Amino acid sequence: MTEVLLPAHFNADPVRIARGLLGGTLIRVTPEGDRLTGRIVEVEAYDCPRDPACTAGRFHAARSADMATAPGRWLFWTAYGHPLLQVACRPEGVAASVLIRAIEPLEGVGHMLTNRPVTRERDLTNGPAKLVYALGLVPALMAGTAVDSPALHMLPPQWPVPDGAVDVTARIGIREGRTLPWRFVLRGSPWVSPATPSMELHSILAT
Repeated sequence: MTEVLLPAHFNADPVRIARGLLGGTLIRVTPEGDRLTGRIVEVEAYDCPRDPACTAGRFHAARSADMATAPGRWLFWTAYGHPLLQVACRPEGVAASVLIRAIEPLEGVGHMLTNRPVTRERDLTNGPAKLVYALGLVPALMAGTAVDSPALHMLPPQWPVPDGAVDVTARIGIREGRTLPWRFVLRGSPWVSPATPSMELHSILAT
């Protein structure tokens, strides 16, 4: 049986951690004991010591300070009024994290649809705020809890995902740090968020 990822796993480079989470499983256990699970298909890394995104826009100083908590803690930040799920990385005092951007629903789809009714099932969790609502996550109750908590935890991929099955792109929705290739996506997954990454990186990779 695959072991739940422990907080110590996240005391490392968030870029490497983000890549390694692709194909893993995010597991939400509701207070009633229902399991809502999904395969992780899209992630982004943020590493403030070397990341311009941490000094401007949505990553202002207060949010960077939130990320400087102990590694392996669930965090939420608000973008355009909606909560987004991330996990703290690196040693305490260093602001770094991985953002879970999209999952492919596996178990508890009916429950997720109750939490977040949609016409097309593929729109249920194909975005960072969408998955928070679909899983019924409550930031006020869950922020700061350990990544191996019974209510919300992750399993690593059952098998390593080869590089040929992964798209590496710029991150979404930022102005600073747009050339950093820190977004990782399972190639061809219909559950990936529809947002478009910076084309600046694509032009650099093409040269």
